[in-house]
Amino acid sequence: MDSAERVLIIPVNQVTQVAAVLSSELRKNIVTLLYGRKLNINEIAQELRIPQSTCATNVQMLERAGLIKTVQMPAGRGAQKVCTSTCQEVVLSLMPEDHQDKDNVVHTNMPVGLYTDCQITTPCGLLSNTGVIGYFDNPESFLDPHRATAQLIWFSSGYVEYRFPRNLPAGRTIKAVWVTAELCSEFPGCNSNWPSDITMWINDVEVGTWTSPGDMGDKRGMLTPDWWRVGDTQYGFLKTWKVTDECSFIDGVKCSEMSTKELQVNELSHITVRIGVKSDAENCGGVNIFGNNFGNYEKDIELRLELEK
Repeated sequence: MDSAERVLIIPVNQVTQVAAVLSSELRKNIVTLLYGRKLNINEIAQELRIPQSTCATNVQMLERAGLIKTVQMPAGRGAQKVCTSTCQEVVLSLMPEDHQDKDNVVHTNMPVGLYTDCQITTPCGLLSNTGVIGYFDNPESFLDPHRATAQLIWFSSGYVEYRFPRNLPAGRTIKAVWVTAELCSEFPGCNSNWPSDITMWINDVEVGTWTSPGDMGDKRGMLTPDWWRVGDTQYGFLKTWKVTDECSFIDGVKCSEMSTKELQVNELSHITVRIGVKSDAENCGGVNIFGNNFGNYEKDIELRLELEK
């Protein structure tokens, strides 16, 4: 990768979280150790002379902050979690939204329940802030009009699709497309070691796949309502897909050769965003999608269009 692909830009709403993660000497040592290398939990623990449990906990914190990534790899007995760094530089953006160059950026936030199409398999379900929408494990509940109030939706495989307006000023064209959402795997109850290959499509073009490490329920999500018990899904990982006029990235790491040209974002009258898990994925572990009042991030599904100046 070139240097531009190895810079991780942390938006203002994540600065505090990432700074807290990097305040630990141990976590900084783990990131440094992983630069340009792929090591499993046991290898990291051995090199840093720390217990495996301590290593696993701190690796999970670094992954949530987007500073490292992990993938499940086959091992002599079962599977192993292999870790690597995502960047060589971290840029903390302190610029508030009201100081951003609004003339060249168009933002649209989409509630998770306002999908325009879906094709999902069980287990599945929808939650609002106050209770269950429809019935658990009933795909027909995804057609319930109350889905507009959903704050958490989940399914085993398939997809949900959202249609975004472009809302472009006259005569302007799109240079890059960003889609951000809080996501994790889906397991009955929760399981932090349950990988799932979650794919993003934009305008019916497959952009890239991120492997979630698990279904996170070890502690209450910062926004998750008290009535939803710990031990069920609580929070996810904030992930960003970006498509430029050259290629595509997930959290600043190149994931495919797809560009805005292939997406036809300047030709079509709207932009569709599809989030799902392929039935034949290597890690078919389902997906949870969080709204702005559930999980750890006060954010709906966000589409950001960067315009040519």
